[in-house]
Amino acid sequence: MIAFGPIPSRRLGLSLGINNIVARKVCSFSCIYCQIGKTVNRSIIREAFYQPEKLVENVKNHFNKLDADHAPDYLTFVSNGEPTLDINLGKEISLLKETFHIPVAVITNSSLMSNQQVREELLNADWVSLKVDSVEQETWEKINRHHPGINLEKVLEGIEIFAEQYKGRLHTETMLVEDVNDHHSSIDATSAFISKLNVETAYLSIPTRPPAEKTIKAISTENITKTWQMYQAKGIHTEMLTGFEGTNTGFTGNAFDDILNITSVHPLRDDTLKELLKKEKAGMEVVESLIYQRYIKKDHFEGHDYYIRNFHL
Repeated sequence: MIAFGPIPSRRLGLSLGINNIVARKVCSFSCIYCQIGKTVNRSIIREAFYQPEKLVENVKNHFNKLDADHAPDYLTFVSNGEPTLDINLGKEISLLKETFHIPVAVITNSSLMSNQQVREELLNADWVSLKVDSVEQETWEKINRHHPGINLEKVLEGIEIFAEQYKGRLHTETMLVEDVNDHHSSIDATSAFISKLNVETAYLSIPTRPPAEKTIKAISTENITKTWQMYQAKGIHTEMLTGFEGTNTGFTGNAFDDILNITSVHPLRDDTLKELLKKEKAGMEVVESLIYQRYIKKDHFEGHDYYIRNFHL
């Protein structure tokens, strides 16, 4: 369950996902809004999850099953955890670029940016997104629920060093949660920090899939607009990620595996799932079987059913 999709991405077009973390979530954070659920294994220790050659071979096998209409725009490290915890990440990026000649993207929560080796490995990626939910200690702790070994000041320093060195397409993403990081001081401080990084785009997100904590809410439309204006006023090119990506998900012909692979890191909305089943020439009995075997579970969020990988067996 390494390669999945490609899936429509609001930032990357058609993104073929690469899950370089083992089946159960391993992350340095346990963010209150995480679509994969709470982190059982919080870690800051980099380790080997897969042999780089095996990972690339898996991606190649998946890629070869895709039709021409679903050729990916990016190969994207987006895992059920933090991708930079993979000690082989640098080698995997290099091998993927040599094999496919397709741009490689990495979406990271930034927690290991204080690590020089991590920064050097990410320099070879074509597109990098750094998560910056807040630069205020109390707010950052509340929203990200970090491993105790992570120091926010050092993380921010590492981000600044990386931004100075990186020659690819650099982006930030800030998830806005009502009554957590939507107050004026947090937004002002975060946007001031991002303004120093010379990013291509700063993305403002709201929860659009079932979050880890059911009580959290996206901020109001009025506050999203105010936040966007504050970022723009500091000269930051800012976009809002507040809509649905679409249903044009890639498929391999194996509905069982495709659903498992995608839901491992990306909850499937009901309309996307139905479109995927149609392409696979499969019926809901596949989904019902997966639910019965407790491989996936169904959740409801803002008027839609979502199907999510069930890791808590």
